Amino acid sequence: MHTIDLPHGTVRYRMAGPDDSSSPPVVFVHAFLVDGSVWSSVAERLAARGVRSYAPDWPLGAHHVPLNPDADQSPRGVARQILSFLEALGLHDVTLVGNDTGGALTQFVLDTDPSRIGRVVLTNCDAFDTFPPFPFNIVFRLLNGRVRMRANLLPMRLRAVRHSPLGLGLLANEFDAAMTRSWIEPALTDRGIRDDAVRFLHAADPKDLLDVSTRLAAYDGPVRIVWGMADRAFKPKLGRRLQQAFRDADFIEVPNAKTFVQLDAPDVLTDQIVEVAAPLR
Repeated sequence: MHTIDLPHGTVRYRMAGPDDSSSPPVVFVHAFLVDGSVWSSVAERLAARGVRSYAPDWPLGAHHVPLNPDADQSPRGVARQILSFLEALGLHDVTLVGNDTGGALTQFVLDTDPSRIGRVVLTNCDAFDTFPPFPFNIVFRLLNGRVRMRANLLPMRLRAVRHSPLGLGLLANEFDAAMTRSWIEPALTDRGIRDDAVRFLHAADPKDLLDVSTRLAAYDGPVRIVWGMADRAFKPKLGRRLQQAFRDADFIEVPNAKTFVQLDAPDVLTDQIVEVAAPLR
């Protein structure tokens, strides 16, 4: 695990793949109450194919180092944090890969400053005014407060609850119990982490993402939308609509995969990330 100090605070990140890779770097953006470990299977596969990737723990409730008190935790603010990370590491021509909440943040990045982004891969994610979809809009309301967040996360320490439809069960076909437990511990044990997460929830407004969607066609890089077709929250019609919002986007169906395509179909997602970055399209 690596760390870097940025204007908003310290970011921990995982890095995989050769440092002399000739392929464009890949940077991952994960969901709320998830950390960069969710990308590990894809990162390993990319590394085996000579691609260097970065999987930061973004400040969405599963990070381990609280932000500076004045850090902007709005989606636009987190997008600027992502851009600060790219700038600090000197990354250009990035393949930015977003999932779930991270897909929304990726759209905010494109709307803020796409100059370092060479191409985009979006898996099942928030889009337009679906931020978040049912039933997670209800879950987010239950977590939208420092005391409420801890109280409602306590039952998630039980694997049966954590992996049920009331927890993470709708998001993937299978989970690693140790990994999912590690996602909820920071918000349960650190008041500063809860504060960061709650500030994000307070600031996340579907109207803002809907506004961003009106300008996605301005991004002129290639976009690959890799959509799990078994998703009961982020449904395929949302992905198809998102495809139409971009100037140059392909839509790839992933049968039997749910929201976390990176867990349900890592080989498929790896292939698509490599293909979209190939010199010839």
